[in-house]
Amino acid sequence: MENVHLAVEDEDLYSGYNDFNSTFFTEELENDIGFQQALRTSQGRRPLMTAKLPGTAIGGRPLASSFGSRVPLASSAGRPVTGAVQEGAARPMTSIRAAGYTSTMMRGSTFDTLGQHRGPAPPLEGKNEDGPEEKIKIMEKKVNDLIEESCMAYSSGASQLALEKAKEARRKEQALVRQREQSGTADHINLDLTYSVLLNLANQYEHNEMYPEALNTYQVIVKNKMFNNPGRLKVNMGNIYFQQKNYPKAIKFYRMALDQISNAHKEMRIKIMQNIGVVFLRMGQYSDAITSFEHIMRESPNITTGYNLVLCNYATGDREGMKKAFQMLISVPLGIDDEDKYIPATDDSSTNMVIDAIKNDKLYQMERDKKAQAEKYIMTTAKLIAPAIETSFASGFDWCVDMVKASQYVELANDLEINKAITYLRQKDFNQAVETLKTFEKKDSRVKSVAATNLSFIYFLEKDYDQADRYADLAMNANRYNPAALVNKGNTVFVKQDYEKAAEFFKEALKNDSSCTEGLYNLGLTYKRLNRLEDALDCFLKLNAILRNSDQVMCQIADLYEQLGDLQQAIEWLMQVISVTPTDPHILAKLGKLHNDEGEKSQALHYYSESFRYFPSNINVITWLGAYYLDTQFCENAIQYFERATLIQPTQVKWQLMVASCYRRSGNYQKALETYQNIHRKFPDNVECLRFLVRLSTDMGLKEVQDYATKLKKAEKTKEIQEQTAATAPEESAAAAKTFHFLLPMSLMRAAAQRNLMHTMWTRWGLLWRDQKQEQRESWKKTSLMKILETTFCQSRWICSVL
Repeated sequence: MENVHLAVEDEDLYSGYNDFNSTFFTEELENDIGFQQALRTSQGRRPLMTAKLPGTAIGGRPLASSFGSRVPLASSAGRPVTGAVQEGAARPMTSIRAAGYTSTMMRGSTFDTLGQHRGPAPPLEGKNEDGPEEKIKIMEKKVNDLIEESCMAYSSGASQLALEKAKEARRKEQALVRQREQSGTADHINLDLTYSVLLNLANQYEHNEMYPEALNTYQVIVKNKMFNNPGRLKVNMGNIYFQQKNYPKAIKFYRMALDQISNAHKEMRIKIMQNIGVVFLRMGQYSDAITSFEHIMRESPNITTGYNLVLCNYATGDREGMKKAFQMLISVPLGIDDEDKYIPATDDSSTNMVIDAIKNDKLYQMERDKKAQAEKYIMTTAKLIAPAIETSFASGFDWCVDMVKASQYVELANDLEINKAITYLRQKDFNQAVETLKTFEKKDSRVKSVAATNLSFIYFLEKDYDQADRYADLAMNANRYNPAALVNKGNTVFVKQDYEKAAEFFKEALKNDSSCTEGLYNLGLTYKRLNRLEDALDCFLKLNAILRNSDQVMCQIADLYEQLGDLQQAIEWLMQVISVTPTDPHILAKLGKLHNDEGEKSQALHYYSESFRYFPSNINVITWLGAYYLDTQFCENAIQYFERATLIQPTQVKWQLMVASCYRRSGNYQKALETYQNIHRKFPDNVECLRFLVRLSTDMGLKEVQDYATKLKKAEKTKEIQEQTAATAPEESAAAAKTFHFLLPMSLMRAAAQRNLMHTMWTRWGLLWRDQKQEQRESWKKTSLMKILETTFCQSRWICSVL
């Protein structure tokens, strides 16, 4: 209706229409149906008009051609043909109004083709967002945005947020479907959008380990026949059953998916068969797993499948199968170009720039990771099957080395030889390990450096520091940038107590490899020996950033904080150690000591008790616990700890005295008396025991009190003599040694037997010297040694015969 223009009442629609000769108006001849039909006839005559033309609503109009002739022709219904007008009326030219003509245009009026006199164009009409179709499109866009946000959240590690977005997308999609049904456009439901929403929701359920919900969502997709290829999602369902360790159902769904995937999708079928083989492997059905893996290795071999095939044959003990599988593994093509392409070979700067750009790009990193994985699998399988494929470990390893040398992994042969030596080390066959490693001394520098490094380590463990130092120098000469060789060299210097030089070697190792944890740890220990505690703490803090859960590193940090006087920091680091190794009794005892130093007795009691629970033989812990309960007047609790100490050190009388003291303090005098009597029988000269026996006997009115008093006086006198002797013993022993050395005749050193006799005489002489009085010692100094020996050892015939 916007193209229909109503005329004003006083406007003559046909004025000026025939003011020109229509004979020369030829522009519309191309659209004149009658003229074109006349041209197509054989005689060139215009055909007669029929009496009926459809599509008109007004009758009685004459038919006019482009040449101006007007032939009135009415239809049988009294209607003129389309375009006919009444006689004498001018026809409006509405068909050329867009070109600037109007029905009111008179002769001499201005021709305005561009319509510049009409004024500016009206503004564009905005979209009507209130319409149902527009609302549906907006809702679809919101659903797509939620799916995208869910995927992005999962990729960033926010699994819970991804699940919430997926659920919201599902709710909005269901509302969208209901709106379609209410508006009567259910046939236009976006099935692709529904499929995307359900698939994303199922994936997010799976990622959040909500396996029943994920399986239900996958079932909704699989049972809907309107979706394309829903059978592939049975692979996902099989994966969920695999995660749940429901292996029979996993195999069932994998096989269902395999049946619904055509042979055109070869890679997909191979991956599903690989999953089936892995499930058989987990179930222990190695024969079925071998069948699946062998089929894959024939159709589309890959490193992972070859590795699994070797493992299955090893599990079945099939020697020939292991050899065959290993040969298939090392023959798998990696599809990686030669690394020489990354080496600049020309002086072309543009080419070198391209090489520098691709030298460490993601593709090169992927190739490097793939190659590293292949080498790891080959090394692991070789070490695994070497003892099993032949009668001896050495011959089996030699076979593996020969196979690798004949393959594309020829550079791994030397590494296998070194691993052979390391295996000898693990078997504690050091001689074979040394012989194997010594064979590399004449090979290329890289292998030579690795072999010398291992030899240096072996000799260092055997405490042959000279050989360790020699091979460390050899490894460094072969490869100065070998961090392990530098660490070994630093260790050999460390044991010689040249700590400054050792620190230099450890620093150089870290300069060559910043991730060398051994060098960093040893550097920290070196700084501790140099009393550079701040530098040592810095080293161990850096190491803790690399080895987050290393209890040794955290213990070193705690020890350094304790030496620096920051006990609170030491306690915090030891608490981290306890979080890693909660049953370490020494760490618990250390925590107890630090809390005790801080005055926190209750915390100290807790950690000491925990340490005693895990290791009840630490005498220091037992001593602290017993003393704590004595101080707090809980003597009954202290008895068990001192009795434990008595079992650990039965020859130490103090623990038994502490047990008796606990009984005495708790008021159990009878038990205390019995304990003291037992101690007296074992240690009759113990003065403290006799004192308490006298005291208890007096308090209890026992008749043995006089006997104990007599023994006490004798024991005290003996103790006094021993203390005086001990006070003068160092000076007298030195004088005796001087006199003995001066008087000793040289004839006693003429033979080995005489030298052995020297030790016996020296011991006896010292005992005699100690027991004699001062007057006798002075006379001995004036007498010859031979005479003293003859008078002293006259009963010892064997001594006299030797003399």
